[in-house]
Amino acid sequence: MYVKMFAEAGAVTVTRVPKEDARRIAKGTGASLITTLANLDGGESLDASSIGSAELVEQIRLSDDDVVVIRGAKEQQASTVILRGANDYMLDEMERSFHDSLCAVKRVLESGAVVPGGGSVETALDVYLESFATTLGSREQLAIVEFANALLSIPKQLSVNAAKDSIELISKLRAYHTAAQTAAADSPRSALKNYGLDLHEGKIRDNVKAGVLEPAMSKIKMLKSATEAAINILRIDDMIKLLPEPEKEDPHAHM
Repeated sequence: MYVKMFAEAGAVTVTRVPKEDARRIAKGTGASLITTLANLDGGESLDASSIGSAELVEQIRLSDDDVVVIRGAKEQQASTVILRGANDYMLDEMERSFHDSLCAVKRVLESGAVVPGGGSVETALDVYLESFATTLGSREQLAIVEFANALLSIPKQLSVNAAKDSIELISKLRAYHTAAQTAAADSPRSALKNYGLDLHEGKIRDNVKAGVLEPAMSKIKMLKSATEAAINILRIDDMIKLLPEPEKEDPHAHM
């Protein structure tokens, strides 16, 4: 009945809207969610500040579904992305990929800084730590060298996953970063610090210019978490193993 009354007044009515979608519409249009029109005086009223605005509200048909589209929202704080695919499996993959990309952008905005990708950071740390280890004359040198070698497992695995020659690529990448760290600050060779793996072509490239970047916050957290996990494992100095009880011999067994 109320739908007919709204239609006669020239208003579009949408029923059974999920609560999450209603919140997004309210956020985007500058409206407020209202559960009742009752006021303290016992009557009914509506505050004009609770009404949102948009340039266009229309109903369109996508595939077999009718969709209400709101364009030109007042606040522009919420948007909807419509994914179309051949089947549910493809749509699930598209949704996961889109969600991962949004999370990466979110991390970059939270971090405020990015670092070159493609194993560039891990290789630079390996070169620096190996050089730093030579300045120590105790057993700590061996621990630092092993830690540095463990960092190279990431670019090595990236190369293996792309079916590339990991030995040649990692050797060349280490040479680039060694030259960058030993060069003067104003030397052109210092720009080699941005070089990382290009797994499409199987070569080394400047990943900053190529746009292959990672959020600095995620990289720092990854290194900290891996280090803490390794420390916890090394703290284990004993292991208790519960052996199964031996089976009892059957006294009535015979050959």
